Parts: sequence; C-alpha cells; structure tokens
Amino acid sequence: MSIVVTGATGNLGRHVVEQLLEKVPAEQVTAVVRDAGRAAGLAERGVRVAVADYNAPESFDGVLAAGDKVLLISGNEFDKGRVRQHEAVIDAAKTAGVALLAYTSAPGTLTAALADDHRGTEEALLGSGVPYSLLRNGWYHENYTENLAPVLAHHAVVAAAGEGRVSSASRADYAAAAVAVLTGEGHENTTYELGGDEAWSFAEYAAELSRQTGEEITYNPVTVEALTGILTGAGLPEPLAAVLAGVDASIEKGELVVDSGDLSRLTGRPTTPLAEAVAAALKDRT
Repeated sequence: MSIVVTGATGNLGRHVVEQLLEKVPAEQVTAVVRDAGRAAGLAERGVRVAVADYNAPESFDGVLAAGDKVLLISGNEFDKGRVRQHEAVIDAAKTAGVALLAYTSAPGTLTAALADDHRGTEEALLGSGVPYSLLRNGWYHENYTENLAPVLAHHAVVAAAGEGRVSSASRADYAAAAVAVLTGEGHENTTYELGGDEAWSFAEYAAELSRQTGEEITYNPVTVEALTGILTGAGLPEPLAAVLAGVDASIEKGELVVDSGDLSRLTGRPTTPLAEAVAAALKDRT
C-alpha cells in the first residue's frame, strides 16, 4: 500500500509530501509529477516518483495499485478541461481498486465559476464508486501574501469583495488536513468543509499590513468589472481574470466564510492566523 500524491511538486503538493514524510517511511509515499527533474530531491530521500500527466490518461497506467490511498490535487490549467483531467485519475483509481481517493475541492457554499470544475469532479468521483473524501479547501492566505509587491508599491489593497469576509488558512494547514485523512482511518465517503478559524475582511487585512509595515495601506474596493480590467492589465488572460474577480463577488456574499471547524479538528491544532502569514511574507521580502 502506498500513499500517492498527484501534483506533488506543486505549491500544495510539496507541503503534503513533506508532512507525510514526518509520519510514514519514504518508501510508502509516491509522488506523481509531470517533470521527474523537479522531484529529484524526493527520489534521493527514498520517495517513489511516478511521471504522469492529467492530460494523458494512459500515463497513469500502473501508477496506482489496490489498497492505495490517493490525494488528487486539483489541476490549475483552467483552459484544458479540468474535470476531464481529473477523471483520468478517478478512472485509474477505480481500475486499480484504491482504498481511498481524496480530492482537493472548493467550499460547498462557493457559487463562483471557479467552483464549477470542482462540482463536476465531485460528481464524477461520487459516480465512480471509489471510496472518497472531499477536502473542500477554502481560500489560501498565500493567494494574497505571495503577491504583496503591488500592494506595498501602491499602498492599497484592491478587491471587489465589498465588506465580505474570508476564512483563509495557510497551505500548510490544508496540507496537514490532507495528511490526517491519508494516514488516518474512517475517512471513507466523507466531506470536509475546510477553512481558517478566523474570518477577516479586506479592510482588516489592509490594517494588518499597515501595522506590520509601519506604512499606511488602505483598502480600495472596486467593482468586479474594474478588478477584471486591473488583472488583465497585469497580464492575466481575460477568462482567468474574470474567474478570479468572480470569486471576490462570492466573498462579498459571504461564500468564503467557512465556520465548520473541520480544518482545526482534522489537524488537531488552530489554523495559522493571517497576521502570521503576513509576517512570514514580509520577512521573505527582506
């Protein structure tokens, strides 16, 4: 039996693999990647590395085995049909007879277009008959803290979220929840709504940045259309910019407030405060 992580060298996958290695022997972990070179360090540590691509279903032949526990990390190629991509893994899991397939989804309350692929994947997974765990991850702190340069340059947080609040948490928090499911028992056919313990508003985020930088940073609320234009002006493709701006509209409606407590219960600890994530991001800039 192996614990298999797809997208293992991605932003979330790296955290999952590192935390798995704290709990199980390296030979029990399989890292599925598109580029073996990026996983060379994992291979040196004894992790089994398998090369497979969501866009090539046949590449998953032989990667999964009966009894495996699998984490399917959602793809980020929004223009390539993510449900079809994810079905490559679901089909391989069904054929192999895995013990569990956990999928990193989106909160059940989210109605933005970003959630469409997640709902489609959930439908495919539930219809497959494979034992599943839906890890409905909320928003990541890093969605904001990894892109501080324009905020600090313009002394403004710009969003189309009005006074809406976000229950974000760190990637490491969500990874810990996935590891708990992959290494624990009794998680078959479960759904977890995952989010940070404390919801925050963008005005509060701007105030926290001001406190930690000693500079005045304000919150500048804009329309969804204006934010779409700002994002495309920054180089994002228009369809992706519209999807991201649509998430802000959902935030204004309260759709990214997750108050289930599932994340801290699964990890056995409080989630990472936003202030801590801001401090870490500012330290990385120095």
